[in-house]
Amino acid sequence: MPLIGFDYQPRTRLVYGNDSVDRLGELARELDATRILLVTDPGIVAAGHVERARRSLERAGLAVTVFEGVHQNPTTDDVDDCLQIAQASGVEAFVGLGGGSSLDTAKGCNFLLTNGGRMQDYWGIGKATKPMLPMIAVPTTAGTGSECQSFALIADADSHQKMACGDPKAAARIALLDPTLTVSMPRSVTACTGIDAIAHGLETAVTRPRNEMSLLFSREALRLTLPNLPRALRDPDDLEARGSMLLGAAFAGTAIENSMLGAAHSAANPLTAHFNIVHGQAVGMMLPHVIRFNAEDATVAGTYAELAGSNGLAAAGVPIAEAVEALARRVTELLELAGLPVSLSECGIGEADLAELAEEAAQQWTARFNPRPVHKKEFGQLYRAALIETNRPHARLSQ
Repeated sequence: MPLIGFDYQPRTRLVYGNDSVDRLGELARELDATRILLVTDPGIVAAGHVERARRSLERAGLAVTVFEGVHQNPTTDDVDDCLQIAQASGVEAFVGLGGGSSLDTAKGCNFLLTNGGRMQDYWGIGKATKPMLPMIAVPTTAGTGSECQSFALIADADSHQKMACGDPKAAARIALLDPTLTVSMPRSVTACTGIDAIAHGLETAVTRPRNEMSLLFSREALRLTLPNLPRALRDPDDLEARGSMLLGAAFAGTAIENSMLGAAHSAANPLTAHFNIVHGQAVGMMLPHVIRFNAEDATVAGTYAELAGSNGLAAAGVPIAEAVEALARRVTELLELAGLPVSLSECGIGEADLAELAEEAAQQWTARFNPRPVHKKEFGQLYRAALIETNRPHARLSQ
């Protein structure tokens, strides 16, 4: 494959290490802000992470206001609620603490606080005309990679349409990656966020805008996540595995920033909107079928085969088609290892639902970046393939 040009502009400083959250106050002071809005959710409060972050910030002499009203798959209502708190407290910087929902809500609030209007006004890329406040992203899950992206994914509260609102000014100034914060994740969250991170690595490796820089991050993300998600599921206290997942998710997020995503994410969003299927699980159910669909392109098949071989899923010299199938099967194996459904029918979805799902998937923005053209007809075929998983793996991952 010929070298592909790129324009790489890193916007986010990465700070990684066990207990690095204790440096939060020190790092926040470097932003020349004295009043901080810490955006999070009730589960992170209950886990004790908010108190730990607050102590670090207050030891540095900073005033901290906490907004803990973030919901999973945040909507414009979440952002509006956060905005009220931000306006009342006169914040000068944001700390997003939690999963992608908390980080996206903080970014969304930043758009409105600094530029006015509604979230719908920023749907797209580069629509913020004024400077935005600095933000530190502190992920407590290893999945979305939002800490390394300039996009906030916010759903319209009325239509449930997910809006990708992106602007270089929205990127976090600092991403603070502390593996100890991810140990408190429930097993199901570890699985779903981990599968999401793996999907990011696999999709970014083949999208149409992929380039040499994004591929570097995609490959490294997969090297870190593919072997370590089973380890983290088997032993939740394995900090080495947790750290690999967290760093791999951040690298995958960096890949997204440089190459976008594809059809698996487009197909997943309607499943979440209509059937309340957790995002990572939805992506995981669709991804094997998207891999097989995309592999009909010879160049893409070669990339998949390379990824399968470099990650120990296929022996050297095996036919490309066999290596591609091994990669697709591994995603299904990871779902099974986590005890998650592998087919749409297991989630109560039937043939009658597929037309509406396909219509909506074709309207998702990531579909345009898929390496093979994918429209309503193709999404219908992908959903039908996922309705009853017949490509079951012959070998299972060890429990």
